[in-house]
Parts: sequence; structure tokens; C-alpha cells
Amino acid sequence: MQYHPENDPQHIGLKVNEGVTDMPMVNPYMRPKRIRRTYTADEYVEAILQGDITMLSRAVTLVESALPSDQKMAQAVIEKCLPHAGKSIRLGITGVPGAGKSTFIDEIGTLLTGKGKKLAVLAIDPSSERSKGSILGDKTRMERLSTDPNAFVRPSPSAGSLGGVARKTRESIILCEAAGFDTIIVETVGVGQSETAVHSMVDFFLLIQLAGTGDELQGIKRGIMEMADGIAINKCDGNNIEKAKVARNQFQNALHLFPPHESGWSPEAVTCSAVEGNGVNDVWDMVERYVAHTQNNGFFEDKRTQQAKYWMFESINEQLKDNFYQNKTIEDLLQHYEQRVLQNEVSSFIAAHELLETYFNIIKG
Repeated sequence: MQYHPENDPQHIGLKVNEGVTDMPMVNPYMRPKRIRRTYTADEYVEAILQGDITMLSRAVTLVESALPSDQKMAQAVIEKCLPHAGKSIRLGITGVPGAGKSTFIDEIGTLLTGKGKKLAVLAIDPSSERSKGSILGDKTRMERLSTDPNAFVRPSPSAGSLGGVARKTRESIILCEAAGFDTIIVETVGVGQSETAVHSMVDFFLLIQLAGTGDELQGIKRGIMEMADGIAINKCDGNNIEKAKVARNQFQNALHLFPPHESGWSPEAVTCSAVEGNGVNDVWDMVERYVAHTQNNGFFEDKRTQQAKYWMFESINEQLKDNFYQNKTIEDLLQHYEQRVLQNEVSSFIAAHELLETYFNIIKG
């Protein structure tokens, strides 16, 4: 109880009432913060091989993390999962924004799980160049798959270098295959050069197009059609049925203009409606015929071997770039050379040459 001199008898007319007892600084009803348990690589792998979705999600989060400790753990988990991977059909899906990719995946995914297949969907979601934020709204658009016990939907932000995003997606494929998923769908952002990266990690590359959008020639010019193993003209419903059929014929004729595929497969164009479910089964039949065709002529395994080699070199390039920019000496020199380039004291090419020469001298010691 605090003493107040104002309450002394000599101070007539003054009185200070006693205050309330000080409340504790910490809420007595607050639960103590739970410390998340850390797992070993063996614990991750054991749970993944048993099909534990929660541990699979945590492992994918490790893969996506930029922390060196998480990356080290992720690589250990991937290495142990590698012997159990490679037994799935990998389907890449691309198309312009608004083509209905997510709705199509929800429909074909439900079709596949209905046939007893286990499906994993890895959706690369566009990130803001300014805030680096991402909506990650694919689960909202894939309502049925999000609640399907035989499906795993994992949206990932595309923030960072395209190579980094693609590498993490490829590593996530290995984890999903080890968890027992026999069908993997990778959905691209649908803009930029992400299609090339996804094409280099899947077995079948599906291009989803729309009728009457004027995108037919754009698709040819961008070279995406040249990579496609099949084209699906989506939204073939209502008043758009005839337009979709015309577009299918146009795309089918355009496909004959390209050189033959190394696989010996002739790409096909089909129509479908992801909303009504019409023609989606035809798309999957096309995928199965492609897989059977390429497995019979040996191209299926040969393509995966080439992809593995490609990603080895891509990983080397990415590591070299990261080591270059994370070097303290180079980090300090970059600002200096940047100012010299801006003031026209040195050309961009000479600045880059001198920086690289400095970096190689540092490595040599």
C-alpha cells in the first residue's frame, strides 16, 4: 500500500484515496507459446513415405525456404526420397490468364481421383513485383480438389528468379512422388518464360487455349505451341461451341506446320468445357496415349534423363550466381561499378568483366 503524505492530519481538507492494486503485466489467462518441434531428415522421410500430408507440406515449405539451415535439411530429405520417386505421370499445364486453367485442373483432377488415382497439384502463383506478395488463391478456385482426400494442392509464390522457382517445383515433385502420388500436375503462371521451365520438368505439356480471342497467332509466335504435346480449346459451351470447333481445326492445321517431335508423337487439338465437364476425359485419354506411345519407343525415359541433366546444369548456374552476389567484396564493388556505369565512366560490359575477374581472383585465393 503506497503512503500518501497528503493524508497526514496536518493537511486539512486533503485526502487521496487508495488506488487499485497494479495489474500483472502478463495476461494470466494467456496460454504459453507452443514451440514447434523440429524433425530430423529421417523423420521427414519416414512420414512422407507413409503418405503424411502434413509432413509433406512442411517438407515443401523447407524446399521453398531461403534459410541456409532449411535448405540443408531440404536437400537431405530430397536425397533420401529420390529412390522412391519417378513413378508418376507429370503433366504440365499452361495457357493465357483467364483460359480457365484452375477450373480445368479442378475438373480433370476430380476425374482422376474418381478413377482411384492420387493427384498432387503444384500451382505457381504470380507474385507482385512491388510488394512480392502473392494471393495463392488456387485452392479457392479448385474447390473440389481442395477437400479431396486423394488430392494435394500446393500453391507456391513465383517471387524470386524463375530458375529458383522452377528448381523448387522440381524438388517438390520428388517429394510428392515419394509420398505416393501417381499423377503430378504443374500449373504455370501463364505469362513470361515460365512455360519453358515447366516444359523441362514434365512428361506431357498441355496448352489450354480459348476460341475467338485473337491469340491463335500469338501462340504460334511465342513458340509455346511448338513445345505443346496437346492443345485443349476450353470453354466449349453455350454460344461458344461453334467458335471452339473452328479454333480446334485452326490449331490442328497449325500444328502440322511445325517440325515433327522427337518423340514421334503428333500433337492433337481437342475441345472441352471445364465448367460442364465435357471433353475433359478426351484430354486425359490423349495424355495416356502419349505416355503409352513414348514408353514403347523409349522416349519417355530418355526425356527424363535429359531433364535430369538439364537441371543439374541449371542448379550449377544458380549456385554460381548466388555465390557471386553474396560475396562481400563483390557486394561492395557492385555499388562502385554501378555508379561508374551510370556516369558513363565505363561500359556495362567492361564493368561486368572486371567484376567477374575480381571474383575469380578471390576464389583462386
